[in-house]
Amino acid sequence: MSTAEELKLSKVEVLKEGSRQLRGSIVEDLCNGTDHVSEDSANLLKHHGTYQQDDRDDRKAKNADGTKKGKSYMFMVRTRVPGGRITAPQLLAHLDLCDNYGNGTIRITTRQGLQLHGVLKENLKASIRGINHVFLTTLAACGDVERNICACPAPIRNNPVRDEMQSLAYRLAEHLKPRSTAYYEIWLKDDEGNQTNVAEFQPVEEPMYGKLYLPRKFKTAIALPDDNCIDIYSNDLGFLAIVEDDKIVGYNVLVGGGMGRTPSAEKTFPALAQKLTFVTPDQVPDIAVAIIKVQRDHGNRVDRKVARMKYLIHNWGLAKFKETVEQYYGQPLPEPHPADVYGVDDHMGWHEQGDGKLFLGVNIENGRIKDEGNLRIKTAIRAVLGKYGMECRLTALQGLILCDIDPADRNDIEQMLREHGIKLAEELTPVRRYAIACPAFPTCGLSITESERVMPELIDQVEIELARHGLLHERISMHMTGCPNGCARPYTPDIGFVGKAVGKYTIFLGGNAEGTRLGFIYKDMIPLEQVVPVLAPLFGSFKADRQPGESFGDYCCRVGVEGLNAIADAVLAKESL
Repeated sequence: MSTAEELKLSKVEVLKEGSRQLRGSIVEDLCNGTDHVSEDSANLLKHHGTYQQDDRDDRKAKNADGTKKGKSYMFMVRTRVPGGRITAPQLLAHLDLCDNYGNGTIRITTRQGLQLHGVLKENLKASIRGINHVFLTTLAACGDVERNICACPAPIRNNPVRDEMQSLAYRLAEHLKPRSTAYYEIWLKDDEGNQTNVAEFQPVEEPMYGKLYLPRKFKTAIALPDDNCIDIYSNDLGFLAIVEDDKIVGYNVLVGGGMGRTPSAEKTFPALAQKLTFVTPDQVPDIAVAIIKVQRDHGNRVDRKVARMKYLIHNWGLAKFKETVEQYYGQPLPEPHPADVYGVDDHMGWHEQGDGKLFLGVNIENGRIKDEGNLRIKTAIRAVLGKYGMECRLTALQGLILCDIDPADRNDIEQMLREHGIKLAEELTPVRRYAIACPAFPTCGLSITESERVMPELIDQVEIELARHGLLHERISMHMTGCPNGCARPYTPDIGFVGKAVGKYTIFLGGNAEGTRLGFIYKDMIPLEQVVPVLAPLFGSFKADRQPGESFGDYCCRVGVEGLNAIADAVLAKESL
C-alpha cells in the first residue's frame, strides 16, 4: 500500500507520489494535439514554473454560428529571480519572449520574479528554453516546493550587508531547489526541440523533499529591520538580518507567515510570521532545511486549504514547533534577538550607490511592462538597456531598479524615460508608489473579480480625495487582489481590497506599510464604485485627529472598527442635513 493510500491523502498528494518525481504524463500531454493539458499535468506543471489558465474575457464569447467558443487555454510562465537580481540581457530576453510567445507584456511579480502571460501550449517549451538560455530558470517558481527567495534589492555597493543578503538569496535558492531531473529532461535535454521520452527514468535522491515534496507552497524572504521592502512577515520563513558595526552578525528566524484564506472556510486565515530563534550566518542553510523538513513531515496533506506551515504552527503552538525544529536541527536554539522591523523603503527615484555610481528606481504600475498609448514602458526599457546595458533589480512592490549609472548619464536616462511617458518617482504620490495589485482578470483562474485593471483608476480617485484633505503626500499603502488568496499581500497594508464577488470587495484597514500588522475587516461586499466614498470620511477624521507620527493604518488600528463606523455615520448624517 502506498503512503498516499495508507494516510488517505489528498488527490494532489497521490498525484505527486505517483508522478515519477514530477514527470507524470506531462510529455504525453504536451504532444496530444490539443490546446491544453490534463488536470493532473497542470498540477505537476506548477513545479516546473507554469500555470495552465484560460482567457476569462473569452469565456462568454461565441462562434459565428452562435455556439459558445469554450475556454481559450493559455499558460503563465514564471521565472525565478532570487533577490530580484537580473542582468540587462536576461530582462531583454524576456521582452523578446513576451513578443514572440506571450501577450506582448511581462509582469514583475510581488515576489521579485517575472511572468509571461498568454503563452500557448505549442510555445510553452520554447518559452521555458528561452528563459534557461539566459541562465535563469522557471524550476520551483511555483508548486509545492521552496519558491523564489526574496531579498532587499537595493544595489548599495561596497556594503557587505547588502552583498551578503543578495548572496544568501541565491545560495538558498540553489540549496533548496528540487533535485529531480524531470525539468531538465522535459524542457532542456533535446537541443532539437523534440519532446524527450521520460517513461523510463532513474529516480534521484530528494533528501529534503522526499517523494511527496511539500504539503503546500513555501515562501522565504530576507530583510533588514530598517527596510522590510519584501514583507518578511508574510512569508513561511524569514531571515531578519541583525547588523552590528556594518556587519551581519546573524538573523532572527521568523516562521509561519502566509496571506491566503478561503472566506467559506473559517479554519483558514492570513497570518504574520512569528520569531522563532536567532542564528549565525553559517547556520542559515541548515536551519532552513530543518524547518522545511518539519513542514514536510507534519504539515497537513489531507486538506490543502490548511496545508501551509502557518496552520501547523497554529495547531501546535510555537513552543512545540520550535522543539521539533531543534530535534531536526540537532541542537537547542536560542531565543530571538530583540531587533524587529521598524522601516520600509520602496527604493524608487535616484540614490547614491556607494561607489560613485547612481541607481534609479522606476515605478512600474502593477508591475506590468507594456506599451499602451503614450505610456511605452516596454520600449523605454529596451532603449535604456540597449544603450547602457546596466544590471537591474526587481522589487517586491513591482518596481524596477536600474543600477550602476554614471552620474553623467542621469539626464539622458531621465529624458529617455520621459519621452516614453514614464514619470519619475518625485512626480508620483506615495499612495501610487506603495500600491500593488495581482493580475486577476483575465488570466488568473482563481480570480473572482478585477484587480490590476481597476487599480490605476481607483488610485486616481483616492488621490483626489486625499488632495481634498491635504493628505496627497501622506504615505498610505494600498494592496488589491481579485480573490482572497492574497498574492498581493492585501491583509498587511494600511488599506487592503480583496475581491469577494464580481465587482465587490472586502475592505481591510489597520495594517501598515512596514508589513508588521494584520488589518481588520472594515466593510464587506462593497461595490467598486463605492470604495472611495466609503473611505472618504475616514481620511478627513485621520487628518483632524491623528496623533504625532501616526500613519493612516496606525490611526485605524487605534480607533478600531466600531470607532471608524461611528465616524463614518456621523459624517454621513451631517451631509444628509
